[in-house]
Amino acid sequence: MKVHFIAIGGSAMHNLAIALHLKGYHVTGSDDEIFDPARSKLAKYGLLPSEIGWFPQKIDSSIDAIILGMHARADNPELLEAQALNLKIYSYPEFLYEQSKDKIRIVVGGSHGKTSITAMIIHVLQKLNVACDYMVGAQLAGFEVMVKLSDEAPIIVIEGDEYLTSPLDLRPKFHVYRPTIGIISGIAWDHINVFPTFQKYIEQFEIFAQMIPDGGKLIYCAEDPIVKQVANKIDSSLTIPYSLPAYFIQKGVTFLQTEFGNIPLKIFGKHNLLNLQAAKLACEAVNVSEEDFYRAIQSFKGASKRLELIAENEWSVVYKDFAHSPSKLKATVEAVKEQYSDFEIVACMELHTFSSLTEGFLGQYEGCMDTATIGIIFFDPHAIKHKKLAAISESMIINAFKNEDLFVFSNSEEMKNKLLSLKGKNRLFLLMSSGNFGGINIDEFAKQLLYSPDN
Repeated sequence: MKVHFIAIGGSAMHNLAIALHLKGYHVTGSDDEIFDPARSKLAKYGLLPSEIGWFPQKIDSSIDAIILGMHARADNPELLEAQALNLKIYSYPEFLYEQSKDKIRIVVGGSHGKTSITAMIIHVLQKLNVACDYMVGAQLAGFEVMVKLSDEAPIIVIEGDEYLTSPLDLRPKFHVYRPTIGIISGIAWDHINVFPTFQKYIEQFEIFAQMIPDGGKLIYCAEDPIVKQVANKIDSSLTIPYSLPAYFIQKGVTFLQTEFGNIPLKIFGKHNLLNLQAAKLACEAVNVSEEDFYRAIQSFKGASKRLELIAENEWSVVYKDFAHSPSKLKATVEAVKEQYSDFEIVACMELHTFSSLTEGFLGQYEGCMDTATIGIIFFDPHAIKHKKLAAISESMIINAFKNEDLFVFSNSEEMKNKLLSLKGKNRLFLLMSSGNFGGINIDEFAKQLLYSPDN
């Protein structure tokens, strides 16, 4: 099969391109920008376009399928040529569904926790030698690519993003996957550029829940009142609630209390324990026993940028996290505070997404940093201009967070200097962003934050 990717450099797109190449498909693609890690990965498999840009001459009638990425626009010259030739055009989600329509589809939805839950399920199934395909949005230890497609596996695990499918298809992605087993981890307003009201956002999850077929299951977080309302609108025989399990922390390790004994984990935080419960129920729905799940989950270390330990010594610790929305931010700060109760928490987050840089949304962050000993907020004026948004100010951010003690920076060097000035014994630095703080190599900078009596 010959497949051409329009916008092959996207995080999901390049992984799918590699997965299809490994499956034996003839894969080509184009993009007007490709950055690492996509560039390096595509080059490794001989899939990196020889030139950057759009080339309609690449499109001809020999192509069996066009896969259109969200990064491409409706007037993309390659897309227009494909339409003129009447070629079959798929969005990324449509093609993934086409490849998995005869499988059990576990689709993980929710405003937060999607990546972690998906990663947990994949980890357990792989550990127990249960054949499964998958699509997950972050790097996992031991996995080079984040998409696997085969003809043999009876199950596919999909991270179900609620963002739009493609420039030609304005449905949320997780609707297109049509779940057999669906998960809703939580609902907290996001993507305001697409869903301008919270009610409109909630409606997308209601549609998702209503897609569960007879014999399927909707696994939902009963501790989230909005999710509970969504679940209550469908047949109760299709729903399975979950809540926070019993646990304790001893010598820096979180243990689950179960009928099989105390289970030590490599992850921590109440939000991660809730994620674990969702993953457990999904695995049980495909005939994994509870005992086997607990045995397998003990070795799960988390997905990339999800409470990822990046530097430590005997005096200090540095974590990074993808947290950027209010619910994710609050949960992550509270998690490290509980796990490291003897440490002072320096929490630094970047306002980076369209929603977080919009004045009308900023109020959603009220109280999110209150658990931290010291809170720092960074925003990049260039990102605001790029997104064509109105300027925001330090006072607007402080008022939105309702925290007069926050430090706010719009210059990354000034932010770095402030963080370096806060080095100290029993200090934990938590760096949270879906970006890179204005171009900082976060992993390298983390080493500079470690305290030593000698420096």
